[in-house]
Order: sequence, then C-alpha cells, then structure tokens
Amino acid sequence: MKTQNLLLILGVLTLTLFPLLTIAPRADGEAIFTGSDGQAEDLITHAHPDYQPWFAPLWEPPSNEIESMLFGLQASIGAALIGYCFGYFKGVRSKQPSDA
Repeated sequence: MKTQNLLLILGVLTLTLFPLLTIAPRADGEAIFTGSDGQAEDLITHAHPDYQPWFAPLWEPPSNEIESMLFGLQASIGAALIGYCFGYFKGVRSKQPSDA
C-alpha cells in the first residue's frame, strides 16, 4: 500500500512539474498560456482586417485578476451545483427500496 501511494504521489508531482520545467518562457515577455478568445480574435483580425464584431461586451473587468476571480467563482458555483445534484440523486436512490 505504501508503494502504491508513493507511486501516485510521484505521478502527480511529475504531471504537475514536467510542464512547468519544460516550457520555455517567450523572449518578448508575452504570456504563453493565453485564452482562446484572444487567440481567436487575433486570428480573425489577421485573416480579415476589416471585420467588425457584431456586439461589444456589456462590462469589461478592470483587471485580469478580477476576470480570473470571476472565472474561478463561476467554476466553483458550477462544481457545487453539480455536486449537490449528484448527492441529491444518490440520496433519493438510497431511500428507494431495493428489488434484490
């Protein structure tokens, strides 16, 4: 059991540290991991420079940190909702009499 736990911990550390150690930073200081929205916008403006967006955002977060916080908040609310639903349906199923 100790060997299995040690191998699992080693695997998690490898999966965590390997990308951080093998990806070299860019020379121009730009972020390596950019969002897909920004990449899509760059690709569209490169392919069609005269393209005009259909609409503009209603509100832009004042900083990247606030945008990340809101994304994390949205993810945690979604995870809590999914966890609640799984727990609820598991409880409903456990209260039903079994046929076996």
